[in-house]
Amino acid sequence: MLKQSDLLYIATIGKTVGLKGDMKLHIKSDFPEQFKKGASFYINEKDKITIENINFERGLVKFEGYNAPELAKKLTNKNLYTTYEQTRKDCHLEEGENFWFDIIGCKVYEENELLGEVQEVERILDTNYLLIQTDKKLLEEKKAKSFLVPHKKPFLLSIDINEKIIKLDGAKDILEAS
Repeated sequence: MLKQSDLLYIATIGKTVGLKGDMKLHIKSDFPEQFKKGASFYINEKDKITIENINFERGLVKFEGYNAPELAKKLTNKNLYTTYEQTRKDCHLEEGENFWFDIIGCKVYEENELLGEVQEVERILDTNYLLIQTDKKLLEEKKAKSFLVPHKKPFLLSIDINEKIIKLDGAKDILEAS
């Protein structure tokens, strides 16, 4: 059996629509292509449900075995999860792109100085930001406990997912101003 930490939240099931068990689907993933007929997702550590049909234009999904509103209502407000392994298999990244879950936990450096560690990736409007927990040494210098840096050039110089290292430029200035 999987643990909650093995699962990646990707959607929430909304209310029922119509008389055949269709439901609203609120996708919280950058990869809608993983939601297709026959795809299975976890609703908890042990139970899975499978998509019978999906209509992206209307934002509706129907799950196998939930063919009536009374049955489908049992799924209302349930979260859908996938595994990290399944995400790597089903979701295509372009050159230079990384999954957010791979970026979280990376050490952040500027000119060989450790600034901190990525705690989260936040999307504000159309820009992704690295939420960086400031390194203890810099906290002793009375710097901010955390700070945001845009996850794009010119700030982002390189990411090495295998080594869990991100090199930035201009991040120290943002930390100083925080």
